[in-house]
Amino acid sequence: MPRYFFHIFHDRKELDHEGEELPDKHAAWQEATITAGQILQGLDGRLKPDREWRMEVTDEFQNPLFVLHISAEKPK
Repeated sequence: MPRYFFHIFHDRKELDHEGEELPDKHAAWQEATITAGQILQGLDGRLKPDREWRMEVTDEFQNPLFVLHISAEKPK
């Protein structure tokens, strides 16, 4: 089964060195959206305006498959 990695970029880089074995890239997408929701919920107010939160999903060869972006903006 292929291995997928879920790297997080917010205040710092949190590279996923372990990854997760999943059946295919569609399962990796589903895992990414579930995990992203859980992580964002856990930020508990630490996402600030003009900052970005990002998850990059790569395959076992570190080829990028998906990028989830969450941006906070202050209205002008």
